[in-house]
Amino acid sequence: MRESDTKNLTLLGNQGTSYNYQYNPNILETFENQHPEYDYFVKFNIPEFTSLCPLTGQPDFATIYLSYIPDVKMVESKSLKLYMVSFRNYGGYHEDCANTIMKDLIRLLDPKYIEVWAKFTPRGGISIDPYCNYGKPNTIYEEMARERMFKHDMYPEKVDNR
Repeated sequence: MRESDTKNLTLLGNQGTSYNYQYNPNILETFENQHPEYDYFVKFNIPEFTSLCPLTGQPDFATIYLSYIPDVKMVESKSLKLYMVSFRNYGGYHEDCANTIMKDLIRLLDPKYIEVWAKFTPRGGISIDPYCNYGKPNTIYEEMARERMFKHDMYPEKVDNR
C-alpha cells in the first residue's frame, strides 16, 4: 500500500482501538485499488461472527465468507474486523445479517462483484446458511452474479464441523 493511500486510514496501526458492540457501518474505511486494470477476488473468512436473534436475544454464531472483485476502492481489513464486531448486539435474522453486510459494502466500495455466504452454527438442530451476491448492473459482473447465484450450492460441502 502506498503511503498516499494511508492518509485517510484512522484505524490501521492505531494502538488505542476501541470495540463498539453496536452496529456501525460508519467504521468501515477504504483505500485505493492499486490494480484496477485487473479483475481479481479479495476474500475474507470471518469465523467468529456473532449477532443476536431479534426475538429471543440469544446469540447466533457464524463464519462469514466475503468475496469481492474491487473496482476503485478496497475495504481496509482492520475496519472490516471492527465492523463485524459491531454486529455483536445487532438483532437480525441470519438472512438480514448477510444482506446488510453486502449492502453496506456495496455502498462503501461500489465493487464490480460481491458475495456474502454466512454459515451459522445450528440452534435447535438447524443451521441456516444465507448466500447473497451482487454484480454491477449492465456489466459482465451482473451476469456473473446471476450465474453464481444459480450454481452457488450445486456442490454442497460435507458438514462435519457443526
